[in-house]
Amino acid sequence: MPTLADVAVIFGGPSPEHDVSVLTGLQAAHELRRVGGHAGGGTRALYWTKSGEWFEVDPDLEATAFVEGVPAGSTPLRLVLGRDGGFLAEGGRFGRSRPLELEAAVVCCHGGPGEDGTLQGALDLAGLRYTGPTVAGASIGMDKLAFGAVMEAAGLPTLPRLALEEGTEALAFEGPYIVKPRFGGSSIGIEVVADLPSARHLLAASQHLRAGAVVEPYRQGWFDLQVGVRTHPRLELSAIERPLRSARPVADNAEPEILGYADKYVGGEGMASAPRQLPADIPPALEQELREAAARVAALASVRGVARVDFLSDGAALVVNEVNTIPGSLARYLWTDPPVPFAALLADLLAEAAGRPTHAYSAAGADGTVLRGASSIAAKLA
Repeated sequence: MPTLADVAVIFGGPSPEHDVSVLTGLQAAHELRRVGGHAGGGTRALYWTKSGEWFEVDPDLEATAFVEGVPAGSTPLRLVLGRDGGFLAEGGRFGRSRPLELEAAVVCCHGGPGEDGTLQGALDLAGLRYTGPTVAGASIGMDKLAFGAVMEAAGLPTLPRLALEEGTEALAFEGPYIVKPRFGGSSIGIEVVADLPSARHLLAASQHLRAGAVVEPYRQGWFDLQVGVRTHPRLELSAIERPLRSARPVADNAEPEILGYADKYVGGEGMASAPRQLPADIPPALEQELREAAARVAALASVRGVARVDFLSDGAALVVNEVNTIPGSLARYLWTDPPVPFAALLADLLAEAAGRPTHAYSAAGADGTVLRGASSIAAKLA
């Protein structure tokens, strides 16, 4: 591997979490620049627009540069698949495209095609090494229905979770219910409803539920507990946090029903600036149970890189809620015990990307035997 190859930070994308991804990507790019690049190379910032175009941007930009879209002076890119694939910069000298020589990419895309396996599959086909989940791991983490089924089948504590469809006439559990997009995250599109008719109305009205929805029982008074997981150089768990919800009242309750999008991200630095109790003040037995469950979730969900496992608890019991395979701010704020500086976290991510590629496609076994022994296609179609 060339020692002077650059590393890239990929962020943005056509997702409701686009803006948060910009924050995470810029945090990573700034930190890599601060510590002087990687392996003798430089740091490139690759911006994926809301409409799906690619641009190389200045890695020293601030978030406000992206408010109106693509920053001025950015270079258009193409992502090319295949043997000589990768990112090509458009409009170079004499109008020729030039390849970006990249050692690996730090993927900072949240939600949508950046976190559901779509981008990961494209990078695999382009032959680019990258951080974070594989195609399979990303797909499991993004699909709340599939993830819940895997956890339940493995015997981990979970809330019952079912697909919500227009024709759903009854549920196996009583309301109130929490309705979530089947594919999505960051509390976007999540609502608490009193009954099944309200859930079906929400299904018809919410644009965030058009690709599918799940429904589960809502537990009044339960709170969130989260723990970071990283897989290189070894499986390691962070301190446990209890995110704090805003103080705005909901109905007659003193606290909101769910940890909202604003609670997580509207603070200037993404998840890094969200209010939290860290470490969470929970009983030792509950902490031990959570850590054992998180390690099992990491194995079952094929976690790679840095992820965050989210639980719900009433202070005595807990249930697995979801896994966030590319967490906001790359969960850097969680690594207080054991302490892991952001620069070290990024270095380990890149080392894993370089030394543990996600997938190598092979045509082994396709030796032409079947084709040589086949009769004419016309005869098979007759």
